[in-house]
Amino acid sequence: MNSFREDFEIFRWQLEKGPVKRAYRALLAYMLSLRNHFKNGDPGYAVSGLYQGYMDMTYFALFPPKLKSRGLKIAIVFNYEAFRFEVWLSGKNQVVQRQYWELFREGRWDDGYRVIAPAKGVDSIIECNLVEDFDLGDPDAMTARIETDTAAFIAEVERFLAES
Repeated sequence: MNSFREDFEIFRWQLEKGPVKRAYRALLAYMLSLRNHFKNGDPGYAVSGLYQGYMDMTYFALFPPKLKSRGLKIAIVFNYEAFRFEVWLSGKNQVVQRQYWELFREGRWDDGYRVIAPAKGVDSIIECNLVEDFDLGDPDAMTARIETDTAAFIAEVERFLAES
């Protein structure tokens, strides 16, 4: 196991090489662009600022009115460990998270999305993969796909909640 000093030397060396720094900047620029796309695209949604994270996740939240009134939000996430874009249903706090986790777990939620058990450090109730094999060289196509799949996810969640 490396010491922190050795880890930082490796980190510095990787940054000096250039591709890691350029890729990270491109990813953050894309996430900001995607956030602005959602902010400007649907005036009914409130949109949070961009959370850059600790290279575990970078995300922003959407607040569709039907979900916001229940204390729920949608997070558009870049998951560094899985190296993919995801959409999550989350609660405004742990009490709301557990309440809705129980509802989805006990209900007939079988739409192929992952229902995530509450635990320390878990910020989602339901997760869905959006884009795994991506190309930031074609951001418009990727944004269209993320927007379409996110809209379908929100519609399914809202449908389920309306029927529950």
